[in-house]
Amino acid sequence: MKYEKSCGAVVFRRCEGVWNVLLIRHAWGKHISFPKGHMEPGELESQTAEREVFEETGIRVKVDRRYRAENRYNIRSDIQKLVVVFAAVTHQEQIIPQPEEISEAGWYPVDEALNRLTYERDRKILRAALEHVEKYYNRQSNHKQSKKANVPET
Repeated sequence: MKYEKSCGAVVFRRCEGVWNVLLIRHAWGKHISFPKGHMEPGELESQTAEREVFEETGIRVKVDRRYRAENRYNIRSDIQKLVVVFAAVTHQEQIIPQPEEISEAGWYPVDEALNRLTYERDRKILRAALEHVEKYYNRQSNHKQSKKANVPET
């Protein structure tokens, strides 16, 4: 059995108070998923995920290593693949798809993204990543707003 490992990220962006998700359509497989790709020698999983998101979409992210999901499946009967997925949040809107690998890329509200994803395992990862982002990033946003409100104006 041959083993492959890829890393990627569920990338979120807040638009008018709603979480949107970055989805891509792979040119070779035609499935809709998250940006991801193979690890290079010496890379950490998080480095691979950040590099692959940028290479495939032009979006720079710093992944949140507190959220890490694994997805194992067989590509063929003799190849098993492990995909490690992190969560990431960005403010960057413009997507620059890598034409050799990506036929389509876009930001989608979570409900629409759940319907567009090809595989159920990706829908499960998206739901869990959203729960993580809502827990940590809504709290940070609210904390910053409350701190800002308590600062006296000069």
